[in-house]
Amino acid sequence: MIGAGKKRRIFFALLIGVCVLAVGAIYADLQIGYYTSANLGSVVQPAPPRLQTNGVYSVAAYPLYTPQLVPGVGRQDAAAYCNTCHTPSYITMQPPLPAATWKAEVDKMGKAFGAQIPTGAQARIIKYLETHYTPETRKH
Repeated sequence: MIGAGKKRRIFFALLIGVCVLAVGAIYADLQIGYYTSANLGSVVQPAPPRLQTNGVYSVAAYPLYTPQLVPGVGRQDAAAYCNTCHTPSYITMQPPLPAATWKAEVDKMGKAFGAQIPTGAQARIIKYLETHYTPETRKH
């Protein structure tokens, strides 16, 4: 059985240990930058570079690199009719799709989205996409 004096010493030892840990945690937070008034209201970013008074500054147009459709029969139809709703670069952004998928996509554009593509142009666009943008035919 532990005596009353020994219980007090254990209690005070634990209390001192907890206090040391708490003070250490607070000190660590202060060192990291939390809870300090030393940097309140100060800007911690570098100053912007000074512009020269005799310098000439200009901004050029943002370059747009539009991928070109592969030359071939039906390219003009694809460029013209696909461009009514989106840019032809949507074709080049697609992964190489199977021929049946290209046909389904062109059909969807007409039926679901109401693209006004004449039947002859639609057939040329499908043939063009099947010829140049399938896994077997895509070169880049």
